[in-house]
Parts: sequence; C-alpha cells; structure tokens
Amino acid sequence: MALSPMSRRLSLMLGLSVLALSPMAQAAKPVAAAAPAPVASLVSQVDIPYEEFTLKNGLRVIVHTDRKAPVVAVSIWYHVGSRYEPVGKTGFAHLFEHLMFYGSENADGPFFGRLEDIGATDWNGTTWFDRTNYFETVPTGALDRALFLESDRMGHLLGAVTQAKLDTQRGVVQNEKRMGENEPYGLVEYAQLDAMLPAGHPYRHSTIGSMADLNAASLADVQSWFKTHYGPNNAVLVLAGDIDAATAKTKVEKWFGNIAAGPAPKDVDATVPSLDKDVEKVMHDNVAATRLYRNWIVPGVNSADLQQLDLAMTVFGGLKSSRLDNVLVRDEKVAVSVKASIQPFEKLSIAEITVDVKPGADPVAVGKRLDALLADYLAKGPSADEVLRAATTQAAGTISGLEKVGGFSGKAVTLAEGAVYSNDPAKYKKDLAVYAGATPETVSAAARKWLGRPVLRLTVAPGERSAADNALAGNATHRPAFFRNPDAAAPVITTQAGALAAPTKIAEPPIEPVKDLDFPDVEHATLKNGIPVVLAHRATVPTVRISVAFDAGNAADDRAKLGTAGLTAALLDEGTTTRSSVQIAEEQERLGASISAANSMDRTNVGLFALKPNLDASLGLLADVIRNPAFAPAEVERLRGQVLTRIASEKTEPMAIAQRMLPPLLYGQAHPYGIPFTGSGTESGVKAVTRADLTAFHDAWLRPDNATIFVAGDTTLAELMPLLEKRFGDWKAPKTAKGTKTFRMDKMMRPSRIILIDKPQSPQSLILGGLLTNKAGTDNPVTLQTANEVLGGSTTSRLTMDLRETKGWAYGAGTALPGVKETIPLLVYAPVQTDKTGESIIAARQDIKDYLTTKGTTEAERNQTINSQILSLPGSFETSSDLLSAMMRNSLVGRPDDYYETLPKVYRAMTAADFDKAAREAINPDRLIWVVVGDAKLVRPQLDAVGLPVEMGTLAD
Repeated sequence: MALSPMSRRLSLMLGLSVLALSPMAQAAKPVAAAAPAPVASLVSQVDIPYEEFTLKNGLRVIVHTDRKAPVVAVSIWYHVGSRYEPVGKTGFAHLFEHLMFYGSENADGPFFGRLEDIGATDWNGTTWFDRTNYFETVPTGALDRALFLESDRMGHLLGAVTQAKLDTQRGVVQNEKRMGENEPYGLVEYAQLDAMLPAGHPYRHSTIGSMADLNAASLADVQSWFKTHYGPNNAVLVLAGDIDAATAKTKVEKWFGNIAAGPAPKDVDATVPSLDKDVEKVMHDNVAATRLYRNWIVPGVNSADLQQLDLAMTVFGGLKSSRLDNVLVRDEKVAVSVKASIQPFEKLSIAEITVDVKPGADPVAVGKRLDALLADYLAKGPSADEVLRAATTQAAGTISGLEKVGGFSGKAVTLAEGAVYSNDPAKYKKDLAVYAGATPETVSAAARKWLGRPVLRLTVAPGERSAADNALAGNATHRPAFFRNPDAAAPVITTQAGALAAPTKIAEPPIEPVKDLDFPDVEHATLKNGIPVVLAHRATVPTVRISVAFDAGNAADDRAKLGTAGLTAALLDEGTTTRSSVQIAEEQERLGASISAANSMDRTNVGLFALKPNLDASLGLLADVIRNPAFAPAEVERLRGQVLTRIASEKTEPMAIAQRMLPPLLYGQAHPYGIPFTGSGTESGVKAVTRADLTAFHDAWLRPDNATIFVAGDTTLAELMPLLEKRFGDWKAPKTAKGTKTFRMDKMMRPSRIILIDKPQSPQSLILGGLLTNKAGTDNPVTLQTANEVLGGSTTSRLTMDLRETKGWAYGAGTALPGVKETIPLLVYAPVQTDKTGESIIAARQDIKDYLTTKGTTEAERNQTINSQILSLPGSFETSSDLLSAMMRNSLVGRPDDYYETLPKVYRAMTAADFDKAAREAINPDRLIWVVVGDAKLVRPQLDAVGLPVEMGTLAD
C-alpha cells in the first residue's frame, strides 16, 4: 500500500488512547426504551445518485454530484489483485501498485509529490485479492491535473519504469512486510490461508507475497502485468463531488480517450471450499494474551447469504452487547475482548471469531466454552431485537461513511466497489435492503448453513515463533542485504511487439484558480449552568457529532496511580446509576448511536455520533453516561484486568514499547507529559487505583464548570439548545475543588543517547527519537509546523525520501510535532530493516543536521509545501468529524474561529528563510534521544558504531 502524507499517517499523537473495552452487566432498574427511527426509514435516506458512461476503449466512468465543498474525489479501480498472480509471482500486484507511484512518461518522479503540489487529500493506493485502487480528493481547479496524472500512468507508464525504481520499491515492500510481521499475531494470516484453502487456490497466498517471489520480480514481469491488466477496459473511474456528468465526460474523454484498450480481461475463478474436518493448530508468538480464532471460508459479496451471515456474526460477537461479550467478557470474565466479523471479497469471504483469553484463565476451557456458545447460537438463533440492533448499527455506519466523497469509505469507493465486484454501482442499496428486511429466521438459516461446517481452530499462545510458522510467511529465504544479485546483469526488457515504443508527449495541464477555504460559520451559545456550546452546521448527511470536552486528559492523571484517567474514561459507559452496561450498549445499538470516551494528552472527550431522528434520545444516553457513572466495584475489577492486559500487550508492540519508554526521558518524571504516550498508565498504577480514586477523578475533572460542548452536523442552535438544556442545563458542579495541572520542567540534563530495548526475533527495528522544542501549542507555531513538512512531515520530505525512496530501508519514516497544548516534542520515526538500524540513525541524524545548518529549505521545497498546505485546506474539512476536530483544536490552543480561513494569507507570506529560522530556533538536534526496539544481538553492534552512548532499557512498569 502506498502511503498518504506523513503528517496524516504517523501514529505518534500523544496520549490518544481509546480503551476498546467491553461493558459489564450489573443489577439496575429497568429503563424505558427510546423509540428509535425504523431501520427501513434509515435505509431509505441512503442514496448516491449517479450517471455513467463508457468510453470507446472500454473505460467505465461513474459520476456523482455533491457540491458541499469545492473538491472532487477521483477513484480508479483496476479489476486485478493478488488472486490473479501466477505461481512464483506472489506479491507482484502490490509491488506493481507501488511502482505506479513513481512516475510515468509525461510525469516522472514521485506521484505523491505531484499530488501534494495540487493539495490532494485522502489519497492512497491499495491492493487486495480482487482489485487494485488509486484514489485522491483534489480541489475542483486541480481536477484536470489529477486526470492527466491518472491517465498518464494508465496509458504511458512503462517508459518511466527503471531497474533502480523496481529495486527500491522491492525493498520498500519487503520492509512493509517485515513491519506487519513485527506486530503481535503478525503471522496469523499466512497460517489461516494455508489451512483453509487448498493448494493452487487463487486466494491461498497473502497479498504481500513471499520474500523469494519479491526478490525474483523483474522488469519483464512489470511490463507483462501492466499490458495484461492495466488497460482502460479493465478499470472503473469514479468522479464524485463538485462536478456534473457533462463536464466529466468532456474531461475524461480528453485525458483517457486516446488510450488503447488492453486485452479482454480474463477472470480467475475461485471456489468456496469447505474443510473435510475440523482443523486444530497452535502457534506461538510474543503476545500478552492467548488469542483463539475460529475461521470459515464463506461466500463472496454477490451471494444472497452474505448480508444475513454478516448480521449473524454481528449479533454473536460484533455488537457491544453481543452474545460473546455478555457471557465471556462480562459474566464469566474469562476473556478481555471478543470479535466476530466477515471479511468480504469478490469470490469468497472469511468469517472470523476471535477471543482474547484473560491472563490466568485456561485457554482450552475457554475454547470449549466458545464452541458450546456457538453451537447453542446456531441451534436457537438470534432474537428479533438482536437482529434489529445489528441492522441499525450497519445502517448507521453506512450513513456515516457516506459523508465523504472519497477516501477509504466515501461515496466514490461505494460506487466503484459495486461496479467492479457486482456490475452494479448501486449494489449498496440492495445490501441495505437485505439488512433492513432480515429476520431471525433468515439470519439463522445463513448461520447454520455456513458456520455449521468444519472449522479452523487456531490458537496463538505466548512463546517464541517457530521456524515452520516463519516459513509459512515466505520468510525462510529472504535476503535483506540484497534485493537482487548485484553482480547479475540487468534483464533485457522486451514485449511481444519488441522494444518499447517512444513515449507519447503530453503536456501537463495548469491548475485552474482554487478559491481559498471558506470555513463554515461557527456559532456560540451558553447553557443556563454556564457550559459553553460551539456549533458548526453541516447537513450533508442526517447525522450529528457531539463532543463534551473536559480540561483533563492524560496530563491530569494521578502521578502516584498512573492509569486513573484512562480507567475513568473506560468505565463511563460501563453502567450508570439507572442503566446497566448491557442496557447502555443495547440502547446505543437501537438508536444507531455510538458513545466513546477517550483521553488525549490535554483533554478528556466524551463523544457521541447520533442519527438526527434519534438525537434527543441519544443525548439522554450521553448525559447519563457523563453525569451518573456508577463505577460498580465488579466493573472496576473487570476493566482493571482489561487495562492490565492492554499494558502487557503494549509491551509486545514495537511502537507502543517506544511510546512508553520515550516520554519520561524527554520530559522527566514530574512533568504532566512525562508519562506513557499510550495513555494506559502503568501496571503498578492501575493495580493501585480504587473506586474512590475514580470517583474523585470524575468529581475533580468531569464536571460542568470544566466542560465545553462541541457540535457539528445536521442541526441548528434553535433545534439543539433545548435538547442540551434538557439533558445538561441542570447539571451542577460538585462542592469539591476543580482539578489543576502544573506544567514545569525540572533542571535535569538529558544528553543525547540511544536506549535499546531487546525484542528477540524481531524482523525489523523500530526507531523512535525525540527532543523537546522551545515551542508550546499555545504559541501557534505554524511556521515551524510548515517547516517540518520539509524535514519529515510529508511524503516528499527529506527524511522520507532518504530512508524510504533513496535507500529503501524503511516502509515509512518521518518526523511529527504532536498537537499538545504545552511544550511540543519533535518525534522522529522509522521502522527499518534490522541490518540497517545503525546506518538509519546515522542517516536520520545527518538529514536533520543538514536541514538545520548547511542545506536549509530550497525555494522549490518552500513552493511545493505552501501550495500543498493552501490547496489542501478545502478538502480537509469535508465532514462533520473534520469540523468538530478543528473547532476543538482551536479552542485548545486559543485560536479564533476563523483561524483556518486566515491560513492561506499566512502561508503565502512565508519564505524559505522563515522556514529555516523557525526550525533552527526550535530544534536542537544534539538533544535527540533515540529509543530502538529490536533484536539486540543483531542491533547492538551497529548502534555502538553510531557515536552515541548506548544503554539497554527495560519496561518494568
């Protein structure tokens, strides 16, 4: 998968900890159920009008008009994926996707750099078993440029593909493979496909492929794949947004009409196999909790049974009030998390149930209990209310996703997927109708038919990975030092027609004028008890998002009992004084609502997603959760166990290990930010928290005189304020004092050094470096943040281009300035192949030093960055969620409501010298502290050669 901009892809935000913990039942008085909108009514509101046409070369074009923002989503789907790969060529569809981002005959060089030039948002490329897609959302004025770029790589790619590009991207893909396998349970997919599918089945190999096959990929393979599969007659192009069909037809004909059709597409069929008998398999991995899997191969997206089966799985293990949650997590307390879902593909799908066993419980006994629960469920089926709740949840999720025109879940994707897999762009309507019309009988019939067959029972237990499991991943023959034999001659590239034709010359179109961002008007009001209300209206879909934000967060955590803040947030929806956790979960599901509580570093946010017809009842549930949490002792103990398991799990995950280790090294133990960035606290702290501590934290921090209510979506102040007054207006602050946070730095010296944490059997090393800048979030250091785009914050940044694109040592690398209110750290991130760990730190240090001294910002870098920042603004606030986050960010650091509208003028005034001045004043590279998580026996000798002191580190707490 190609990467979207670094500033949007680094998972380095401080303390963004959402505890995905399950509710627990408790004795409580019955609560009258709200009267939610019927599922059929919700489904009837889901509509994506479209027009379509087909060019003479076979390119199918689908157009949807949505004028809410001056942007157009461009989504092109090629009907080819990893199931089309022949024997010995696994991983090639995905490798080819990477090559599509590295230049075509009339637009050579990194494609993502050109996307950044035109302010593209929500851009990426993905490969899966059945398709490869490329998508971006661009300002309307840049649509011609985007269509030129897409048409040039469809029609004029091969003349720009070189051996050097192939070798580099081979290395990037191999590091992407290592990165996935370096995570806990990272080898499971290989074992599942091997066990469930017969030899030779087109779905049997993973999309990422094997190291040996990736090493063997040649330029001749590139040509053959492109000519066979990338013709316009094997593609669907969707344009959704600020465009109409007539305009689209003119533009698409201009840019794509002269591309010759490719060979007639040939499908690779695939059966839906059944196991002859149950299969039992045990794997070992560096995991904190034993995970039990139950898997079946089930039919693909065009089967009449799939939606029914999806509902069956949702009821059994997908809802917050699912059968598995109620029994294994809440009542019997032998599991810390459960899940049941369908992963749909074109020709077949994979049904999966997972249970993470509570440490100390017997996995064998839990497995038998799981199987007994499934047998009982298949025999008796779901209730009508369970089916209703599952269907409502599905409808609400679909409505939410269609607020965007592009991205991973927007309207363009929905239309394209229907066209490619089902020859019907409106397939989503048929699916929703099935969900709305499902009954216990139809759901039960599908469940018995497909889940009553032999099953794969896979157990992943703590321990060392075996050679056999690594071999299933295709890793037995990988050679990370060389991607091809350096002494071998480059292959000769020919086609059936002989040598490549001379490139066709096509001029790159200019960008038409793009209006600066028009941020929606922000309105303010105050409840009678003083709680401020901030609203932005956005009526694209009939939904409302609300966040009740408290000035608390992980920075307010009890230093003596770290984890108090996280445990408090996790327990809010685990029962109130009048509702049990099961009742809370069921009520959300009936309403199509979702309530979540989470801590960022500076704020505790309790959020609500609601369907507009059900807003009043949803607000009633939100208010109860915030105002009246019960903190029942039994729930506290269950959630404590889940958080402790989460902490143990974090100590097996490379990034989480580094995020736990680095903050105290940067800020010191006394600073509110000198805590694990994961937000989960420490083992000793979580063990020590009492119910009284939780109640005290709630009273000190989650109170009306410490709250602001932010709202974005399909509502007005006139509609909203009476509902908020009804639910929150009579809320009075407790008599106890409001909490305070003290930010001060100690006088300790923190010299630059390397802390190595040993993670045996790691297929790569995770590098996380950090230092404290001299800026706070309240300083609004926009010039520093913009300069960081050049250093490491974008996909064309210095660090990314060096470690990923030039050297091929990393799948992703870069820098980030997390959005905290007080002192901002600079974080440097790079997961790299093990044998290049030391050299990667040396290279990163040199890149940073050069940028801050002799090789400052070039005029070209300044212009590209400024263009990208300005042009991307209209596409950055497309959804109510985007607006909500922007308003909350402005409030956090004290910016005016129209801040984002003023940015274009601020950006245009910046010079390259301003970039350099801001970066050099704020960043002292000699203070960088590096945390490395990897296999010490392989990494330590490399680190000793870096020139910095090296210490061994451990995560004791």
